[in-house]
Amino acid sequence: MNYQTILVDYNNDVATITFNRVEKRNSMNDQLLIEINHVLDEIEKDDKYRFLVLQGKEGFFCTGMDFEQVAQDVLAGHEPKFTANNYMTTLKRFNTTAKVVIAKVDGRVLAGGMGIVAACDLVLATEQCQFGLSEALWGLLPANVMPFLIRRVGYQKAYVLTLTAQNISAQTAYEIHLVDVLAKNLDEALQLVLKNCRRVTGDTVAEMKSFFRKMWIIDEAMENTAIEELQRLIKKPVVLDNIKNFVLHQKLPWDKD
Repeated sequence: MNYQTILVDYNNDVATITFNRVEKRNSMNDQLLIEINHVLDEIEKDDKYRFLVLQGKEGFFCTGMDFEQVAQDVLAGHEPKFTANNYMTTLKRFNTTAKVVIAKVDGRVLAGGMGIVAACDLVLATEQCQFGLSEALWGLLPANVMPFLIRRVGYQKAYVLTLTAQNISAQTAYEIHLVDVLAKNLDEALQLVLKNCRRVTGDTVAEMKSFFRKMWIIDEAMENTAIEELQRLIKKPVVLDNIKNFVLHQKLPWDKD
């Protein structure tokens, strides 16, 4: 596959995806999700690959939904192509694949990017990273993010992050367990994690993920509720106006006229 939005590197038992939409701050469009899932399809066919590492370029890990794509769809009279179902499917695959999925974060993480981080098995981050949920400022909710974020940080922390839409530091993210390893050198931290995890077989990882999923509240009913909520909200006129005004005029929803 000729990847347009990601870079892919295969090294021994590790596949690394680098989000490569720097001009869009590594925001997500449908193409990005398709390409991520294609890589997952490829490595799941080959037992050689034990790990999937996710990282971003140029100071951004991932900043959520590509509003420009949504605005273009709306202005053309079409429903937004960014589908909550594709996004949820991707998060679920991170959560259930027999591969160990590791987020290697060195930059900003916003909105839907928080979902990617929360759905990973392990999260490594540098001290200069920032994390935030900005959806409520646009009239949206981080619906698809919530099942995975609540599992990681707890109900109240996830609620406060949503309500305040504040960015938090890497240190705070570490303290609330959104980040597992805080490191000055991510490459060294990654090698240590890989060394430890290689002692556990791929079959055991698959069984572990399946078992822990049964111990938690994420199920198809919750996933469907999240998908339906995001699909409902993104069609609201006020939300679409907020997105169009930002894309066309760089006007933020909270800016006064």
